[in-house]
Amino acid sequence: MSIELPRLADLVDGQWGTPTVDLGVRLEDPATGAEVAAAMATSSSRIDEAIAVADRASGDVAPDILDGIAEDLEGHLERIAALDAAATGVPITQTRLLAALVTASFRLAAGQLRAGARRADREGVQVHRLPLGPALCLVPWNAPAPMAAHKVASALAAGCPVILKVSELAPHSAIVLAEVVAQRVPPGMFQLVQGGAAAGAQLVSDPRIKAVSFTGGLAGGRSVATVSAPLLRPCQLELGGNNPLLVLPDADLDTAAHMAADLLTTLNGQWCRALGRLLVPAGRAMEVVAAIGRRLEALRMGPPLDPETEFGPLIHSRHARTVRAACGPGHRSFGATPESGNYVAPTLLANDLSEEMFGPVAGVVAYETVEQAIHLANAVPYGLEGYVCGTDEEAALAVAQRIRAGEVKVNGSAVTSLHMMTPRPAWGVSGLGEEGTAETLRFFTGARVVGVEGRFALHGS
Repeated sequence: MSIELPRLADLVDGQWGTPTVDLGVRLEDPATGAEVAAAMATSSSRIDEAIAVADRASGDVAPDILDGIAEDLEGHLERIAALDAAATGVPITQTRLLAALVTASFRLAAGQLRAGARRADREGVQVHRLPLGPALCLVPWNAPAPMAAHKVASALAAGCPVILKVSELAPHSAIVLAEVVAQRVPPGMFQLVQGGAAAGAQLVSDPRIKAVSFTGGLAGGRSVATVSAPLLRPCQLELGGNNPLLVLPDADLDTAAHMAADLLTTLNGQWCRALGRLLVPAGRAMEVVAAIGRRLEALRMGPPLDPETEFGPLIHSRHARTVRAACGPGHRSFGATPESGNYVAPTLLANDLSEEMFGPVAGVVAYETVEQAIHLANAVPYGLEGYVCGTDEEAALAVAQRIRAGEVKVNGSAVTSLHMMTPRPAWGVSGLGEEGTAETLRFFTGARVVGVEGRFALHGS
């Protein structure tokens, strides 16, 4: 299976254009490592034009418009899934599942509007949730289309003019998304620009941007926060994690092995909620690692567009080299990688990891007591996701409640959240604020309270 890439394009003030700034990086076919195109950016002047357009744009994006976008996108989901697989190396069986979130994001946003998400009146006092103004959505490369759809749908539902910038390493699925969105929303309410760090810095530094939603690395998030602080501008930051899986002494071996292998290899390990630290009872460490190894050895490695592939290559040779170099001595890799391409075999290290790897690599740490395990789970500055495996669910839940992370899953390893309507918080250096179906829409709004004094009295006065 192969996929034809669309012409790289940006969309400013309703006009499609071709990015003209060569970033000096070549996009690759992850399966072979071959160069396929130059990474390009929208010019600085065109970015400035996009900001000016957003600054003067206004328009109501009604629920029916959002539902219409979702309906229009349905026929494009297979192409979106293929483009994301071809760009990132993630198997198409996984990108197809994630592509369903593209349409779901717009339908969920429409449903929230119909349910009154932008009004929260209190006994005669009006509480309006109003758009903050031009919104910037910065999306990384590992799941570009689903994350772009979530942010864009939420900002549009909030009433904000949106500028979307996706990663220069995975720019193509956003073009398909933009073609559909632009046909439905009022003029100026949605624009797409391309580029890397310089384009992002220009957008973030402009005071006309009134809200920034960023998903990416810690360094990028700190830059967004640093620039936003003097402007007292809200920013929503999800910055990754170094997530623990705590295997309790009574854990079922097959469940523990399934969770660990799944968390290590979903999106080829290129996701913020991947396994980073495997905490196992000292007396069971060898059998747990062996069981995980058997599962990993059975995975079929191959090109991402092959529907039989279960584990694919990393996005770029540069990233693959970085992940391999970080493994160091004393590690065990599982499975034979193809001779060409950006493949990194799933790997377990014989030591703890202090930093996020963003690849199929995790550290193994043996513990003596559950108290020590909880301490280890909380010993890094990250706090995005945690996992607990145990046969006694009540005991496992009690342990989960003591892990310092935004979400902790017991006996589960799905890429999706525990519930579509629960928040996705970030603790410590994993981010700032909360994402979520309701939380992201609310992030793009500010409250205005209106009423006639004297018409409301406190109960019991």
